[in-house]
Amino acid sequence: MAAVERLLTFVDLDAHDPGPDARSNWMSARLDAVLAEGRQIVLLDDRGWGGTLSWAGEPSEEELRQFESLSAWSFETVEQLEREARSVVGPDDEDEAAYWNWLAEKLQRKGIDVGGDELSRLPHDVELSDRVLARIGPRS
Repeated sequence: MAAVERLLTFVDLDAHDPGPDARSNWMSARLDAVLAEGRQIVLLDDRGWGGTLSWAGEPSEEELRQFESLSAWSFETVEQLEREARSVVGPDDEDEAAYWNWLAEKLQRKGIDVGGDELSRLPHDVELSDRVLARIGPRS
């Protein structure tokens, strides 16, 4: 019988992402169960998030000039995106047990014998697409 080895969230640019120089960015997130045999089963494919770069207060002319040269990607990091990805695929704080049991039921319907408690203890990796990594770019 197939065993679940880990969870994997794959992050890519959302179809609504306006481009690398825009003041906003949009990502999609897909949560998969990775089986010991290497096969992946999609658990969630309807999650995502976005952000908008904005200025609080009244900027000086110099600050405004600098701000205008920035995009929403200017401050993103791999670590921030990984944290956000894990957050958007859940669980939320309200009923973690119900969330894990719901995911386990999805896998059970596909013939994978796993419980919610077991899923909650699995490693959860995040993979950023090449397109997302290109947007982040090298950081010094």
